[in-house]
Amino acid sequence: MSQTTTDHQTIRKWAEQHGGRPAAVEGTGRGDDAGIIRVMFPKARQSEHDNLVEISWDEFFRKFDHEHLALLYEPDSMFSKLVGRDTH
Repeated sequence: MSQTTTDHQTIRKWAEQHGGRPAAVEGTGRGDDAGIIRVMFPKARQSEHDNLVEISWDEFFRKFDHEHLALLYEPDSMFSKLVGRDTH
């Protein structure tokens, strides 16, 4: 069953348990703005991350909070989606 969270520690712990890394879509950021962010899973065969570049968790969460995002995820899988906090 899917869950939604904005808690940084929960997100990082879940991502790292599944081999996830903070990332941004290449070419979408400027200066201090990371651009479009994602959680990528580099070791997952079905993961499409050719256009993603790894960023720090600090950069990820700075953008995450600035854009008022939440993570919709399944605790026991790699499924996740970034959504607006007001849409969940």
